[in-house]
Amino acid sequence: MFKPRLIPVLLLRNNILVKSVRFSKHNYIGDPINAVKLFNDLQADELVFLDILATKEKRNIPIEIIKEIGEEANMPFAVGGGIYSNKQIQAYIKAGAEKVILSTHAAANPACIKEAAEEFGSSTIAVCIDVKKNLLGKYTVYTQNGSQKTQYTPSEFAQIVQENNAGEIIIQSIDLDGTMKGYDIALIQSISKCVTIPVVALGGAGSLQHMHQAFTQGYANGLAAGSMFVYHGSNKGVLINYPNKTERNLIFTQ
Repeated sequence: MFKPRLIPVLLLRNNILVKSVRFSKHNYIGDPINAVKLFNDLQADELVFLDILATKEKRNIPIEIIKEIGEEANMPFAVGGGIYSNKQIQAYIKAGAEKVILSTHAAANPACIKEAAEEFGSSTIAVCIDVKKNLLGKYTVYTQNGSQKTQYTPSEFAQIVQENNAGEIIIQSIDLDGTMKGYDIALIQSISKCVTIPVVALGGAGSLQHMHQAFTQGYANGLAAGSMFVYHGSNKGVLINYPNKTERNLIFTQ
């Protein structure tokens, strides 16, 4: 039986870990390298690191932090934020990243996806699609950490991403980010049905039941979360955690 990957998504802000709610209200979580060590012990499938200021500040993700993560991590990891060139991608892969995640630049210039895939292989290139819903229920793709509206619907952009040979799509609900109220199943399902490349669900996960729904109803190939893996309890105490084998089986057997 196919079992999707469970992927902690960790946000970097000035080289420390934070967690957002709807892409704002950033709460301090801790040191990224310490988090990597804990996820090593918990045997996480893979990790995602997103530098949330890199695009806004028009800079690269600090290569030093990528090297530190690469030296410590026992699992594959991906990095994203402010990536505009193949030269940057090459540097991050050399530093230890298995994949890079494009977003703002991919929406502005979809051809860059194909150029990167041709040079580094499709499996190395993921595209994160950040989505907001308006009052009428219409979904629109946003870039620049959720601040810039595009002309794309999620399905339109997902198809463009696939046509340009990306290896994976991360579909993220800005509206549900950090709420722990559950994924946007309709959004995830719509993307899963319009592309054949792997789709990773992100935004809103707060329980194993939410992951079960994204897998069985949204048809996600990967289940990503931020708050669920860094908070514990109703008061959201900071605690790095990850489902054990028994808990993970509940996602597939409920």
